Amino acid sequence: MSTTATPPSLSSAQIEHRIRALDEHVDQLRAIDVQTYSDDNKQILVALQARIRDTLERCFGDNSSRYRHFQGAGYLYEPIGRPGIFTKRGALEAQLREEVGENIRRSIGLLQSARASLQAELADIEHQLSPVSNANSKSMPLSRRVFVVHGHDNGARETVARFLEHIDFEPVILHEQANQGRTIIEKFEAHGDVGFAVVLLTPDDEGCVKGGELQPRARQNVVLELGYFIGRLGRNKVCALKSGDLELPSDYQGVLWETMDSGGGWKLKLASELAAAGYEVHLSTKRP
Repeated sequence: MSTTATPPSLSSAQIEHRIRALDEHVDQLRAIDVQTYSDDNKQILVALQARIRDTLERCFGDNSSRYRHFQGAGYLYEPIGRPGIFTKRGALEAQLREEVGENIRRSIGLLQSARASLQAELADIEHQLSPVSNANSKSMPLSRRVFVVHGHDNGARETVARFLEHIDFEPVILHEQANQGRTIIEKFEAHGDVGFAVVLLTPDDEGCVKGGELQPRARQNVVLELGYFIGRLGRNKVCALKSGDLELPSDYQGVLWETMDSGGGWKLKLASELAAAGYEVHLSTKRP
């Protein structure tokens, strides 16, 4: 009978080392030229997937829930979805490259999510080790700017933004901000004065474990940004609103999930979380 392993207890230095290892794997994957790849040099993928699996085991423990969530990053050469494509004689080069490209993109996305999970764990450790963090948070005024992370559901995004304005917060929506030649992460960093983040998990994408059935889920960039703000602000200053029936990321333990119900009950719950984070919230100051 299989058992679930206990995730390793890592120090800050060990977590930082493993984050660097994940970053190195992402760089290695991006360096692979899919357009010129052939089955003759499959050993490149075989060796890299072995290193990725080893890194994930050292990050999360073999057979832990978080390891199982990210283990798909270690499938580069094995076919996913079309068994036998690499072993059949005469397989078209175009099919081979398409499969390899798909595996590489999946691996990069999972490794980036794994990195965000470790970053959140590191932020928790650093917060616990800082004896002056609570005193500083009480003495410094809280920013009433709230970052709204969203997928393709524009209606949900606008509803949340207007509610935040109604209770005297300033919603920050990424696509409304000027690019000025910056990357997505640089745009996040440019708005480092936000004090809270609301993450909208809407069923904009589909995914599954190897051999499973496709299930609705949030877009991977939304999951990545969830991890980014947990690491930057702390878990108590991030609220995830779930809309519709979708698979929730299992690796963000301790994050608050609220259902964005049609009756508007989520508004009171979000206001309560803002108040618990130290904000003054007055629901009756304006007309609903």
